Amino acid sequence: MDEPVLCGMAQTALDRPDPLFRMGNTNCGGCGLSNLMQMLRHAVADRRVQLVIPACCGAVAAGTFPSSTYGVPTLMTTFASAAASASGIASVAQLNGEDTRVICVAGDGGTYDIGFATLSAAAERNEDILYICYDNEIYGNTGGQRSSATPAGAITSNLSAAKTEQKKDILAIMAAHRIPYAASISLAHADDTVRKLRRALDLKGFRFLHVLAPCPTGWKSEPALGMELLRLAVRSGLFPVLEIFDGRRHVINIEPDFSDEALDMYLSLQRRFQKSGISAADLRPAIDRHWQNLRQLSGRIVPARRTVQ
Repeated sequence: MDEPVLCGMAQTALDRPDPLFRMGNTNCGGCGLSNLMQMLRHAVADRRVQLVIPACCGAVAAGTFPSSTYGVPTLMTTFASAAASASGIASVAQLNGEDTRVICVAGDGGTYDIGFATLSAAAERNEDILYICYDNEIYGNTGGQRSSATPAGAITSNLSAAKTEQKKDILAIMAAHRIPYAASISLAHADDTVRKLRRALDLKGFRFLHVLAPCPTGWKSEPALGMELLRLAVRSGLFPVLEIFDGRRHVINIEPDFSDEALDMYLSLQRRFQKSGISAADLRPAIDRHWQNLRQLSGRIVPARRTVQ
């Protein structure tokens, strides 16, 4: 196994052959973040990158000081300040004439909830940041509590009954900032994932990627079933896979078949849904409404403005 590098160590030619995320990290088996980091490594290639990670599973996975399982310079921040810290790093890199890609990797708690103020501010300013939210739909690092990313029907460690509210539509919220690029990613569709990661790395300005990340511990599922769960989520229409350009042009990348069988299988393979007894029939109306809106956005015709006499 490679020797770990010091956290914050200058990036050198010797670092480039190494993974962004080294062996020996403390992630659980089947963790979606681990899969994401391996795909990100292929997308990054020989680009110079710096990671910014707030309090989340990704921060714990780095290990204990003074060593780190990350193979590039990595700044750990508080829950609320990842996007603000990344803004500063990107500005300094620009002032120094460095072609550095600054990448935030944050969970849903630090994105949807605690870190949203600085996230929104950085997006509004169109900072040159790639922000990746790996969404395991809970506060996975602190015991699996409810977040605003938790879907309806799920039971978490701090809920006595199933959540009734719908999951926050973070992609639509980020697109409303009119940022250059926003997209959702299914890690089970590797070609689409790597293509979007590369596109986001090539672009300038604020880019946002929403990644559904399996969490066997929080989802109460088998570690080996993570990719299958993602396929079922996409196939059933529960997790749309799309791109949004400049907050206006919507492109649906993967067409679901809206299978209720796939949706029921997705629910049955996770014990977080079993106690609530929720079924495909309960979720289908909200899914259909969401897709009706997506269809309109992806194919809408904007009428010509009439001249006021």
